[in-house]
Amino acid sequence: MVVGLTGGIGSGKTTVANFFREFNNVIIYNADLEAKKIMNSSLIIKSKLIASFGEESYLNNQLNRPFIANIVFNDKNKLELLNAIVHPEVKNHFQDFVDKNKTKDYIIYENAILFESKSNLKCDIIISVFAPLKVRIERTMLRDGSSKKEVVNRIKSQWLEDKKLLQSNYIITNLNRETTKSQIEKIHNILTNKTLRI
Repeated sequence: MVVGLTGGIGSGKTTVANFFREFNNVIIYNADLEAKKIMNSSLIIKSKLIASFGEESYLNNQLNRPFIANIVFNDKNKLELLNAIVHPEVKNHFQDFVDKNKTKDYIIYENAILFESKSNLKCDIIISVFAPLKVRIERTMLRDGSSKKEVVNRIKSQWLEDKKLLQSNYIITNLNRETTKSQIEKIHNILTNKTLRI
């Protein structure tokens, strides 16, 4: 079973994924991390990105993320172009991962743009992580050292929260560790048909 895990930037998807990581026989696939690895290792992607965004796309053979981010988060068409280059490769990589992990209770597919990339179609269940906009902006500024404007531009490039939440099977409100962990345990018990602890 593939369980999609998504949420807007700063909602705390990785925190939630790390809680799921603690369960036995559950495995996590982080689409963002894997995409970064693929963008550095795939010669096909590298040549396409350089052709589309220029030689500065790579520095010392590594993806120049600030350069690319500055372009794509200020231009919707450029973001769509980036996604069209990278996502087919990530989808193929993920399918291989699923095939290798069929014995797991379920696979968490952590993807910030699960719906935008139509990766939700590969999922049996979808969980969205929610936090208020103000909290998300503050968390992201603190985590990335970004300006408020940079964070808001990235948020604008993603689907609206309401649209994601309406298409999700479960919603985790991520404001503090204890209540977040409690919500995750309940969902895990449902997914694995375990009796809830009372």
